[in-house]
Amino acid sequence: MSRMYKVLGFWTGIIGVMAYLGDMQDMALLFLGQTIMFVSLGYLNLSERMYIYIFGAYLTVFFVGFTYWSTFMMTPGAGGGH
Repeated sequence: MSRMYKVLGFWTGIIGVMAYLGDMQDMALLFLGQTIMFVSLGYLNLSERMYIYIFGAYLTVFFVGFTYWSTFMMTPGAGGGH
């Protein structure tokens, strides 16, 4: 299970690099933080149950944050039209 956290860290790192190259610095920093978190957790060698609990907490925080952002922070019609 710890190996999967390292894999998650790898992919969030790749997404972070692509976001940085695409001039999306805020997204790149967010994914850099996730990369550091996932790789660090991957080296702790916790029990499989603890890894599942941590991942469940991570998903809960993500879904609450995403729902808040998409409901209250994104305004309809204010897209990036050029």
